Amino acid sequence: MTDSSASATVSQAALRGLACKCPRCGEGKLYAGFLTLRPSCDICGLDYAFIDAGDGPAVFIIMIAGFIVVGSALIVEIKYQPPFWVHAALWGPLILATTLLPLRSMKALLIALQYHHKAAEGQLIERKPK
Repeated sequence: MTDSSASATVSQAALRGLACKCPRCGEGKLYAGFLTLRPSCDICGLDYAFIDAGDGPAVFIIMIAGFIVVGSALIVEIKYQPPFWVHAALWGPLILATTLLPLRSMKALLIALQYHHKAAEGQLIERKPK
């Protein structure tokens, strides 16, 4: 299999991530479980040990879900003024849907972009004093 990462554009890398596929070949599966990564790609053999998405996907999802849920709750409260149990019945499932459903794709997207841009841990460089 040839290395297709050299010719992959940012949009191709993003689509591979959103599809939860291997960031190099775009065919192999990235996950073994819900958020558990496979050790390597079954198709091209890319070792997934380099992957470190950290808390990035969760932070993005929290911000997006918070905007959606809080905005919707404010609109419903101002327009209809329902009792609190209606808020609990409406926003509990919406919070679960807006946080858990996109989390897998967001993590894969950040992994694909990390691979595409060859992101690595920051390193200090030695400088000689003047």
